[in-house]
Amino acid sequence: MAKYQNIVITGTGSFIPERIVPNADFIQQPFYEKDQSPITNPGEEITRKFQEITGIGERRWADSQMNNSDIAAMAAREAIRDSGIDPETIDQIIVAHNFGDVEHGTIQTDMLPSIGSRVKNLLGITNPSCIPYDVIFGCPGWVQGMIQAHSFIRSGMAKRCLVIGTDILSRMVDLFDRDAMIFSDGAGAVILELVEEEEPRGYLSHSFASHTQDEVGYLYLGQSNEPGSNPKNKYIKMLGRKIYEYSLTQVPLAMKLALDRSEQPVQDLKKILIHQANEKMDEAIIQRFYRQYQLKADIANVMPMNIRTLGNSSVATIPTLYDMILKKQLPGHSIHPGDLLMFASVGAGMNINAIVYKQ
Repeated sequence: MAKYQNIVITGTGSFIPERIVPNADFIQQPFYEKDQSPITNPGEEITRKFQEITGIGERRWADSQMNNSDIAAMAAREAIRDSGIDPETIDQIIVAHNFGDVEHGTIQTDMLPSIGSRVKNLLGITNPSCIPYDVIFGCPGWVQGMIQAHSFIRSGMAKRCLVIGTDILSRMVDLFDRDAMIFSDGAGAVILELVEEEEPRGYLSHSFASHTQDEVGYLYLGQSNEPGSNPKNKYIKMLGRKIYEYSLTQVPLAMKLALDRSEQPVQDLKKILIHQANEKMDEAIIQRFYRQYQLKADIANVMPMNIRTLGNSSVATIPTLYDMILKKQLPGHSIHPGDLLMFASVGAGMNINAIVYKQ
């Protein structure tokens, strides 16, 4: 029987912080607009409307002694154990993140050395041919890391890659900005490798896009909304309406391109693991994707979500969601051998990407 050179995920892992921060914790928090004028609505009303729009009821924030490279290594160890490989045989460690290590109590980002190098050190890998590096691509960073890993493996330059998405966004949020309630912390990792099998499966196709004219400033670092704050201290800022409109227009197109390149029928698509950014926005993206095929999406079945309890952990949302489903930690959803999946994301840049994968 013919053998197929498949590029497949052989192990997954994740790290979800134990600290739960519910919306109720923000009821007494003073909020201001970007012009530093006070928002006078009652805290209960602010948090209720926030949850109605985003779907987020609580989020996870890392303990003060943990840093981004630490939680990345924790997720990586779990993926390595899950795959059963010798970590010394990993050819590349690709780490997607946004701000590097940010010590608790500071807002200074630290990427010297790279988070990839720090993870290799924490994993105790001594093989000099194992190359660690970082991907800075906004929220789609983990998907882009997977695309890069696939390209290296397909070209023969690597056989086995560790791809991690990790962020501790709680240290870069402005607590005087309502958008601070969106962001959370977490890490997810996978082992992607070349495997000879009797049936074709694994990584089938991908697509990506970038728009950097008017869109480049939709997500940025800016001054706190707090009156009198130091303008030199900068935090995550976003133009929410612009991002929403951009995502609904552009993400379904990239998703369709990836699926069409795979030559798989849309009816076979079992799950779409989309970046957990905003529940209503993600639902609208999925509906528009299916509308391109003159179909209506079965949102409840095709789009698993963990945003209600985990918030938006940027690059970590897709790999942690995938790991949770495989390990039966997300009630109502499962992934079986042969299932057709899509990973899709959008974020700062603005950047978009999608991967079609057969389990």
